[in-house]
Order: sequence, then C-alpha cells, then structure tokens
Amino acid sequence: MNHGPLETLSEGREARGEGRGARGDDRGARVGTTSEDEQVIREVMDRWKAGVDAHEPAEVGGCFTEDAIFQGMRPYTVGRQGVTDYYASQPMGMRAAYKVLETRRLAEGLVLGYLWVDFSYTDKATLGVHLGVLATRTTDGWRLAHYQVSYLA
Repeated sequence: MNHGPLETLSEGREARGEGRGARGDDRGARVGTTSEDEQVIREVMDRWKAGVDAHEPAEVGGCFTEDAIFQGMRPYTVGRQGVTDYYASQPMGMRAAYKVLETRRLAEGLVLGYLWVDFSYTDKATLGVHLGVLATRTTDGWRLAHYQVSYLA
C-alpha cells in the first residue's frame, strides 16, 4: 500500500481524526498515540534521519542499542556494528523522510513506533516502506532496540 507523498498522508489522517490523542479503554488505560510518545520516537528518528541523509553510518549506528535487532531490506543483524555496516553499504545521496503513524507506550522507558518512510535516491525511484521501531531509554538517552522494515507493494 503506497501512501504517496508524506504531506498527503498527514493531511488525510488528520482530517479523519486518526492517530492523534489518547483514547481510554474499559480499564481506563491510555492507548493510542500521545504527543509525549511521538516526541520520543521523533527524537531518535530525527538523529537517525540526519545520519542517513549525511551518509554517516556511525551516526546512524549510534541511534541503536548495542544489542539492537535490525532488519532493513536485507536479512536481519544484531548489534550496532551490523547497523553501521548496513548503512555504510547504502548509496551516497540516499535520503529519508518519515511520518510517525502510531505510537504506544509499552512500559516506562519503552515506546513502540509505527512509521511510513520514503527513501529517495539520486538514480532511482523513491522507495516507500512501513517501519516498526522500539525505542528504549538508556543511560545515554533514547535508542532503538528494534527496527523492522515492511515493504508492502
């Protein structure tokens, strides 16, 4: 499913009232996207995007925990070095634009994010993917402990 340009996706979701604000369930628990949880995901993903756009693989790797489970568009790897190696192999000029679609606070210090990401290239068409991430609070700040791309054509 291709959402098209990120601006269109954002406008459509807001017009339908989706993905914003917390909803209560039967037990009074807060579920759904909250501004605090979205900010956590944005904090990590903004650093990730800056590293991707600048083709700085070590900076991208630094957004992840030492034992992160990472699956881009190739078989998965575990650990920060695998992430760094993956982004080192990406073409110069690749850039990322993302939109946070949903977040969930799974526990204190643990936020799930579901995103749409457009990867653009200088020599081929933009690739749009869904991305699931799990951000965890570490002594060094928020880092990604899990990253999984889903390419649904």
